[in-house]
Amino acid sequence: MRKSYSGISVPSDGAPIEYRDGRFLVPDNPIIPFIEGDGTGRDIWKASKRVFDAAVEKASGGKRRIAWLEILAGEKAFKQFQNWLPDDTVQAIRDFRIAIKGPLTTPVGGGIRSLNVTLRQVLDLYACVRPVKWYPGVPSPVKHPEKLDVVIFRENTEDVYAGIEWPAGSAEAKKIIELAASFGKKNIRPDAGIGIKPISATGTRKIARRALRYAIENGRKRVTFVHKGNIMKFTEGAFRDWGYELAKKEFRDQIVTERESWILDNRDKNPDLSVEANAAMVEPGLDAAPEEFKQKIYAEVKECLDAIGGTHGGGKWKGKIFVNDRIADSMFQQILTRPSEYDVACTPNLNGDYLSDACAAQVGGLGMAPGANIGDGYGLFEATHGTAPKYADKDVINPSSVMLSGALMFDFMDWQEVARLIEQGISRTIQNKTVTYDLERMMEGATKVKTSEYATHIISNM
Repeated sequence: MRKSYSGISVPSDGAPIEYRDGRFLVPDNPIIPFIEGDGTGRDIWKASKRVFDAAVEKASGGKRRIAWLEILAGEKAFKQFQNWLPDDTVQAIRDFRIAIKGPLTTPVGGGIRSLNVTLRQVLDLYACVRPVKWYPGVPSPVKHPEKLDVVIFRENTEDVYAGIEWPAGSAEAKKIIELAASFGKKNIRPDAGIGIKPISATGTRKIARRALRYAIENGRKRVTFVHKGNIMKFTEGAFRDWGYELAKKEFRDQIVTERESWILDNRDKNPDLSVEANAAMVEPGLDAAPEEFKQKIYAEVKECLDAIGGTHGGGKWKGKIFVNDRIADSMFQQILTRPSEYDVACTPNLNGDYLSDACAAQVGGLGMAPGANIGDGYGLFEATHGTAPKYADKDVINPSSVMLSGALMFDFMDWQEVARLIEQGISRTIQNKTVTYDLERMMEGATKVKTSEYATHIISNM
């Protein structure tokens, strides 16, 4: 641990969070780095910090406190150091393990594509965790927003965000088009821009493992892999397949897949059912399928019954965590029409980006959406919305995204009582219809308050 980062002294009255044997050791006065954020980040951070400090004091009776350490990124860092993301900022997060940030601007021009993406990749924060649930009183475009309570685990380091792109007409794009043609892919137009996206077994297994562990530890009933594997068979299709493989290998006693549930249910209803008959019920149209495909499905049914017929049969599979998958486009309409059927979603990077924002729209928008970036031994919590520079320093923006991200952070630190106070304060304030302009304009009879005033009401409502 250094004495200062980017010239800012480490609080002398705080102690670092340690990480041993897969567990965080959190002192009563942890040093937590924060990035204020750009644009509206200044207003929402000030309000959020007040709420965090009040919740910690109230929950602990004054026995605990946060020693905040400001670290620099974005416009503030660039003005001081001509560097959007100083090395000291990354090192501080490494040293102190847990940090929180407001929204950051994306630099225009070359170099860093996105500061947020860079932080995730440099620190291997491979899991973007986005819980989405409705707080009573929040206006929503759907009739029953209370039916949506899903936690999205989005792989955070791969996919198009770690991909390579070349502009149309470039020498590189031409080479890739020629290479594709040599493999028989001759329908790529010569004026096309080209992009390549990686999805690895390593990255997939890490995010799938974390999603499944979360479901087990938090009493969730279903984990759904969301992918476009019907088209991109060796990237997103592989994501699905690797996810299932890991679930069966590492969590066999706790899970059942959707297809396994069909096989087991068929035999539960008819113990004398043959493998072939069972397979025909699982795979419609099997009679007309090629013999090789038939044998593959027969083997799948037999393997399932041999492996888990004793442990999961007789209806015991109904008490297991249900693991299934959905094609991404289907998932987008089902999360609207059948939200109560989804519990934990595990997705590649881009699908998770789309899905988490689409879900947030049902429960009040990005202003009410918290986010966490988690790695092995690290956690970076953040607002999920942008910087909205035209509203900067006007004290009008809804700070709930940062506040709820703080609640996630305190849960991560095992300070659950602090997290619940924050959520309680926000929920009661919204139910009292004392809200910032974004919610006030959609709520009949609401009172519009400033960002700072909203924080005051939340503190009084804890």
